[in-house]
Amino acid sequence: MPTYMAQATFTAEAWKRFTEAPHDRGQMVATQLEKLGCRLLSFHFSFGETDTVTIFEAPDDTTAAAASLSFTSAGHLKGLKTTKLMTVKEAMEAARKAGQAPFKPMG
Repeated sequence: MPTYMAQATFTAEAWKRFTEAPHDRGQMVATQLEKLGCRLLSFHFSFGETDTVTIFEAPDDTTAAAASLSFTSAGHLKGLKTTKLMTVKEAMEAARKAGQAPFKPMG
């Protein structure tokens, strides 16, 4: 299955609720992903621009988009960025294809 990375930023209200009653957000994310036919690979809280990083598998891009929409629609996120990830093998194949059709800029 294709792999995706979701980077989320919580609202101030979501952080307030979390600090008042800490709970396993990773398990909640895993359960929601499973409902949609996805599988959680890892869930991490993070420092910096985003508050969490989630790596998950989905059967296709449409299902990954549905997962992103389901989390965003709950209203506890300020932002969510989902990125499709490539394996090393896929990246090497892309590089081979690009090498067979080099780009020639006009001019």
